[in-house]
Amino acid sequence: MCSDFVKPLLLWYNTQGRDLPWRKTKDPYRIWVSEIMLQQTRVEAVKGYYERFLEALPDIDALADCPEDELNKLWEGLGYYSRVRNMQKAARTVREQYGGKVPEEKSELIKLPGIGDYTAGAIASIAFGKPEPAVDGNVIRIVARIRALKKDFSSAKEKRNLTEFLRTLTLPENGNWGDLNQAFMDLGSGVCLPNSSPRCEECPIMEFCTAHKSGIEMDYPVRTEKKPRRIEQMTVMLIRNGDKLAIRKRPAKGLLPNLYEFPNTAGILSEEEAVHAAEAITNLEAIRIKRVPEARHIFSHVEWHMRGYEIIMTPGDEKYPESDLIYAEAGEIEREYPIPSAFTAYAKYLNIHLGKKGPSYK
Repeated sequence: MCSDFVKPLLLWYNTQGRDLPWRKTKDPYRIWVSEIMLQQTRVEAVKGYYERFLEALPDIDALADCPEDELNKLWEGLGYYSRVRNMQKAARTVREQYGGKVPEEKSELIKLPGIGDYTAGAIASIAFGKPEPAVDGNVIRIVARIRALKKDFSSAKEKRNLTEFLRTLTLPENGNWGDLNQAFMDLGSGVCLPNSSPRCEECPIMEFCTAHKSGIEMDYPVRTEKKPRRIEQMTVMLIRNGDKLAIRKRPAKGLLPNLYEFPNTAGILSEEEAVHAAEAITNLEAIRIKRVPEARHIFSHVEWHMRGYEIIMTPGDEKYPESDLIYAEAGEIEREYPIPSAFTAYAKYLNIHLGKKGPSYK
């Protein structure tokens, strides 16, 4: 009885499922790349990155051997750079411990850096046809509504219970778990929506939904109260020296490690304070300063509120003081230096396009 909704859901997926590039392959590497990219990122945004990434890094060896700056440049604009760093670590592990072949079993996949329960289930089921659920927010929302489950699924225990329930589902003779997991993804992204009224009249399994029968779809799943984000104020300095701009590499630890940024400092500075700060880090004299639009960027647990200044310095003669600053033309920054999307507003102001071009391989 608990499997009644599976057949109509799979029939709907077979006719209404999204046409996505990673659904045209069973290559576990390509499916893995797509699943990592789709974490915290919209499908439409991923499509272009997916094609570009695989053109540059078509297999495990290419990913394992890619230099850090080039890898980050390929990922530029997707955010959450720890995803691609962990993917490279996992690629090296696959090469060293599994002979370069992505393991088939979920129990082995989950041992790899950056691959959690959901991603392991998705790869195992889609690439290898294993009977493994892939439980994400879409699945939680759909099943919570179907069964009217008043559970807190932020609890690892409740998520495990849901996974075990899914394992009890009986699939049609010609059905497979890869299709079922992707059907849940499509239903959750286009029909059984969060944060707004679900499109119940378009749902292929509406008749099996307990919450819909009572008109209380939005009561599920139970929402846990989130902690407020920490606000950090900062001043970003767009320092020009002739036709070059100043950037610097962020520390290897902490937020956005080893990416490049425009010089910045904590707190909101006045024009006079910003001039002094720019002169101190460049050892050059500022001749003009201009306020540029303010910007915000939201991370998982912190929110940056940024004030920006464009600061023109007296032209230098390439004999810069010993510092962590790099001076480069806008086109060079666009091609070679991965700038995180936190600075998108200022990159656009400088006519630097993030995440549009791959690195130049020399």
